[in-house]
Amino acid sequence: MDNKVNEADYFTFTEKNYDFFNQKLQDLGSQDVIKWAFDFFGDKLVYACSFGAEGIVLIDMISKVKKDARIVFLDTHVHFQETYDVINQIKEKYPELQIDMVQPELTLDQQAEKYGEKLWETQPDLCCYLRKNKPLERALAGNSAWLSGLRRDQSPTRANTEFVNKDDKFKLIKVCPLIHWSWEDIWDYIKENDLPYNALHDQNYPSIGCQPCTFPVKPGEDHRAGRWKDIQKTECGLHTRPTKS
Repeated sequence: MDNKVNEADYFTFTEKNYDFFNQKLQDLGSQDVIKWAFDFFGDKLVYACSFGAEGIVLIDMISKVKKDARIVFLDTHVHFQETYDVINQIKEKYPELQIDMVQPELTLDQQAEKYGEKLWETQPDLCCYLRKNKPLERALAGNSAWLSGLRRDQSPTRANTEFVNKDDKFKLIKVCPLIHWSWEDIWDYIKENDLPYNALHDQNYPSIGCQPCTFPVKPGEDHRAGRWKDIQKTECGLHTRPTKS
């Protein structure tokens, strides 16, 4: 296909397109999937990164394909200091990357005034919507596709993720280069390439989100067991299908 494919987006991709490209990419490694994505979507591709272990791996791979790629971080204002620390390390290591610290529309004080204190405890889905989903929707506007570090073995809700996915929530194409990677693969890559990473990973935090809603996990627990502990919630909503009204 020629450069005209860069005009393709969520609205023009058919199910046959998704099937075709997943077949085309199925035997490629993650680095080649990333290269394909940037060749295909060009500047209409953005990476939304949480700066966890998977994110660090993807950033290193992306930097080898497009040194000035745009990286979006959803700065909820309630992240761990260790998360901000590793972001600063990444900025120093990859100075050409465009790291966009996307802010919510409401400050924490404004949110408390409107919805009450500690919204993450009283209405966690609403808190995620205001501080993550809505800001990402704004950050992705005008793009055709976004990259994500989802892996199939992270949780049952991610087990069927493909390299190229239809994202009904943000009306974009979602590309996930690491779907076949294990947790061990992630750490082998980090160690082999001497990459910085979030220090909380050494304290039994495999999945790291906002400080009030993230806890260490016990041996043998699901990697996302420490997210929204003790409530019926496993996802912030970025990777779930929109509910029908």
